[in-house]
Amino acid sequence: MLSSERLIESLAPDRGLAEPVYKQMARAFNKMLETGEIGEGQSLPAERLLAEKLDLSRTTVRRFYEELRKDDLLSTSRRNGAVAKAPQRLSPRMGPLKGFTDEMRELGMEPSTRLLARDIVRDRVVASVFNRPSTAHFLRLVRLRLGDGTPLSREIAWFDLALAPEMAEWNVEGSAYAYLSNSCGIRLGAAEQSIEAVLSSDEENAAFGFDSPQPCLLIKRKSRALTGQLVEYVEGTFRGDAYTYRLNLEPSGGN
Repeated sequence: MLSSERLIESLAPDRGLAEPVYKQMARAFNKMLETGEIGEGQSLPAERLLAEKLDLSRTTVRRFYEELRKDDLLSTSRRNGAVAKAPQRLSPRMGPLKGFTDEMRELGMEPSTRLLARDIVRDRVVASVFNRPSTAHFLRLVRLRLGDGTPLSREIAWFDLALAPEMAEWNVEGSAYAYLSNSCGIRLGAAEQSIEAVLSSDEENAAFGFDSPQPCLLIKRKSRALTGQLVEYVEGTFRGDAYTYRLNLEPSGGN
């Protein structure tokens, strides 16, 4: 853990920035938690001491601590004073093909969706992903996915309307996979999924409430029908401060 002096130095704000000082301090604290520079149980100095060391008002320091409590990154007790709390992360298990709705329910959370855009498009790049002609039509959805009311991912999904024309009538409620099965008669088979680290875009910053680009997970998925035809392509950006994916690995039998 950091010494009190080193922690205070790391929280020093840049007074030349337009961003409020208490938000700068909260962002610095959150970054140190994410990188492991400080861990759960790290003691924080008293408000008066921190204000004196950084030449700040007690009001500013108090707002900094309130910001940490709001994000559930700080606990306070008479015995231990203010100590850091590690941010909670969702930890879904990778393996079975499931949508966001099923994933949230598996984690005991209430899923919800905000539809940001819905249109039928012709896109040569997307058509090439589906191995369709450039004149092919796709249902394009841009959605903000939430768990217990907290924005967790912003995703763009395309559905092949030549294979599933009924998707054009979908009201975007509930699970897309359930609609594909029940209304389109399409049972899903295998899917290919990749995960890469990215920084959030301007659109994602606005969706997640970030003040600046933050680490995220970009998940790209191609879902196929049992016939092998590609029916869905999704690019979803998930908050890096909320998600940890788990894989169960088994020995291959070799050394």
